[in-house]
Amino acid sequence: MNVFDSPDFDHHEEVAFFDDKATGLKAIIAVHSTALGPACGGTRMHVYASTDDALTDVLRLARGMSYKNAIADLPLGGGKAVILGDPAKDKSEARFLAYADAVNRLGGRYITAMDVGVVPKDMPLIARGTKFVAGFDQPGKKGGDSGPTTALGVFVGLKAAVKHRLGADTTKGLTVAIQGLGKVGMGIAQRLHAEGARLIVADVNADVMRRAVDAFDAREASPDGIVAAECDVLSPNALGAILNDETVPQLRAKVVAGAANNQLARDAHGTMLAERGILYAPDYVINGGGIIRVAGQICDWDDDEIDRRTLAIADTLSSIFRRAEAERLATSEVADRMARERIAAARAPAKAAE
Repeated sequence: MNVFDSPDFDHHEEVAFFDDKATGLKAIIAVHSTALGPACGGTRMHVYASTDDALTDVLRLARGMSYKNAIADLPLGGGKAVILGDPAKDKSEARFLAYADAVNRLGGRYITAMDVGVVPKDMPLIARGTKFVAGFDQPGKKGGDSGPTTALGVFVGLKAAVKHRLGADTTKGLTVAIQGLGKVGMGIAQRLHAEGARLIVADVNADVMRRAVDAFDAREASPDGIVAAECDVLSPNALGAILNDETVPQLRAKVVAGAANNQLARDAHGTMLAERGILYAPDYVINGGGIIRVAGQICDWDDDEIDRRTLAIADTLSSIFRRAEAERLATSEVADRMARERIAAARAPAKAAE
């Protein structure tokens, strides 16, 4: 597929393909926008069915990072990278160093971090070959573990949604169904339990789910069945595309607020939620704590500044909810518009100066 013919090409500033015969590296780096600053987004390593599938993924992810960084008011643009290969068997020091060289060729227009298939132990290898890297523990810099910061942002964002939809200042006494109990999901569960929420939990790992049931006096549900649980809030923190033609009609929650990426299978599902009176906290807004932590490492912010920006996720969501209500639009559409407006505003002075 020609890049320009891809339905997911959105006037990306740069799409670079890398093929290093000596190491076997095959990678694509997509820079969607640098209007707000250098493009930042993680590197994903995955076995794709085709190069076209890899291109589609990286184009979508790069644009998503532009929106996420813009809506979080960060001095960063949006970009993403994919390495074609099996993360279980295709990793090597030489291949990661070749990838670092690929990042360097963009001259600082792209800063990479972690994504699916690339784990903390891989990052120092990449960092040996490039300084354009962040989002992991580095000597002399703030910690790169984004899990706790992401959980904090989701917690305050969830409370903002509860305030807007249910008129409640606290989650005490409310029932929250949490799908996915990884580092972020468990952190959200801990905060909700401490505030007095009643929890329903689900995870593919039975041992993890049992620990959550015991620690939080929670009820358990199946990972698939929890979306239809009777609850006030559904918090998806695992799979993408969890909100689709099949699941949206089954929802009994009044609010959907969780950390999972790409929760809407299609844009139309945001409209379906609005039509059902279900308040959706757009995923890339509410889960912005992770990229705020990464930005803090890049910009050398202290923990207070990182926390301040993370807590501001609640105010951003409240603005989205009010605007969506006033304009009778889906919250997902309003979030996209706000992100595009911020990017366009940043581009305008640059054009004026030319």
